[in-house]
This record gives sequence, C-alpha cells and structure tokens, in this order.
Amino acid sequence: MPFEPLTHEPAVDPGQAREIARDLVVIPNRGVELVPNIGIIGGEHSVLVVDTGLGPGNAEKVLAFATEYARGRELFLTTTHFHPEHAFGAQVFADEATYLVNRAQAADLVHKGPGYLGMFRGLGAPVARALDGVTLIAPDKIYDDAYDLDLGGRVVWLEATGRAHSKGDQVVTVPDAGVLFTGDLVEAGQFSIFPWFPPYDTDVSGLRWIEVLRRLTATGPDLVVPGHGDVSGRRILTDVREYLELLRDETWKRRDSAVSEETIAAEVEALMIERHPEWEGQDWIAKGVGCFCSEHSGHQAAGAGEAPESASA
Repeated sequence: MPFEPLTHEPAVDPGQAREIARDLVVIPNRGVELVPNIGIIGGEHSVLVVDTGLGPGNAEKVLAFATEYARGRELFLTTTHFHPEHAFGAQVFADEATYLVNRAQAADLVHKGPGYLGMFRGLGAPVARALDGVTLIAPDKIYDDAYDLDLGGRVVWLEATGRAHSKGDQVVTVPDAGVLFTGDLVEAGQFSIFPWFPPYDTDVSGLRWIEVLRRLTATGPDLVVPGHGDVSGRRILTDVREYLELLRDETWKRRDSAVSEETIAAEVEALMIERHPEWEGQDWIAKGVGCFCSEHSGHQAAGAGEAPESASA
C-alpha cells in the first residue's frame, strides 16, 4: 500500500510465469508495486490458484492462464489475505472455481473490504481503473484453523495463522514440493508492510507476526513465495523475523526513555535504512514503529518476557 499515487499500471503478466516445482508455477510480481506473486498449484484432478491480482482485469488474465494450465481440471481459488491486490479479483472466478478462505479473512472482507476499496481507489488513476467494477463476493467454503485441499495425488495445506499482518492471514503449503506461500507475512527486498492506520485499522500485530514467522521457520520449507519480491529460500523467514525483532527492540528502547513517537520514528527509520539501504518501502518503517509503540504498553502490563493477551490471541 503506497503513500504516493501510482503512475504505472499494477498489471499482472502471466507471460512471465515460471515453474518452481513439479506442476507448480508462480506468476511473479517483477518488482511492480501493487502486484503480488500469484501461485498455480496442480494435482491430478484439480488446480489451486493463490491470489487474484488487483481488480477484475488482472483476475481475468489469471483465470485465463489457470484455465489453460488446468486443461480440464477443477479449479479452486484461495487468497492469502483480504487486501485488494491479493483478493479483489475474486468475483471473476465465480462459477469457474471454488473460492475458499479462513473464517477471519472472510470477516475481514465483509467488515474492512469496502473501506480498503475506497482507500485504494485514492492511490492514483491507474489503481482506480484496475478497481473499476469490483464486487466483493463471499467465499464458497470457509474453514476455521486449517484445511487440507486434495488436488489429486497432492494435498495442499491451508492454515490460518491468526492475527499478524492482518487478522485473516493465511499461508499455503505444498508439502511434497517444500513450497510455502506466505502472502504479506513475508516480503523480499522491502520493509515489512504494516497496515497501521489508526483509528481505522489497527489489526496488525508486530508481536504476533514475530511468533508466526518463528513457527513457519520451524516447518523448514525449501522455497518461500513472498507476497511481493523474489521467490527465496527458507532463510528469508529468519531475515524478516530478525528485522521485526530489531524494529521492536529499537522502538521499545526509545519508548522506555519517554521519547516522543515522532522522534522514535525518525531515529528508527534512519537506523533501518542504514541497515538495509537496498530495501524498498521505507515509508512502512514509521508505521511499524507506531504499531510497536501501541503494543509496548500492553507488553508492560503483561509483565517482562510475556506477550500481552491481545498480541497472542
């Protein structure tokens, strides 16, 4: 979610799709802002699409590619979370695929989807055009914590991680291929996206995010498909967690000294850019500081070394 209006088209390009494992391809985002990595995972009788791209036009391209790739196999769609570039093309898949997500994400779509649609339409003419005609649809299937999707000779694991980047985050694991789709829990080559917009949206939890990444690292994937950026090895899970831990520690160290949040943000931002000068998305550092400042008081109330209840729910 950029802060400056976009001047380029946030266009998915299926022509760039590449196979990263047997019967498993990724349509890469190619470093284009507001374009996610999109997965197509095949089995003997079914194919799962992971994320839609921003708006109906992008989703139509993804659906056309997936239909050709499937060659008669049944189609399923899932989305890693409800944010527009990941999920606001689902309407195109209606009557063509079975759409399934976790319960928290389905609730996000209902309660926050319209607000995010309006916000994103204000991000410039190319984004508004991409979102023209969007209708937010209800999923066909909703699960609570985990769902094993049998594609035929290949079972894909869908798991609701709980509150982190959003309340409805979901990871998709292809165990036989050692591939993990993380959505925006992980980005490659950019600072973590903190959708911290008080008072309208404060669902992101840096503390919970760190714990989710710790759990995902323990699963030992071979390849990680981030929400944005290059497909990477498992080390990226540790890299992102260590960044979030450093962001937390540097924020809290200054918070304990009763420094103003504005000063904290400026100092921490300078430090993080010095550590990672090549990363994109520098505007997200201050949003992360705001989130961790909010969680600091809850951490103090819970006691040293113990996460606050709101961050572990």
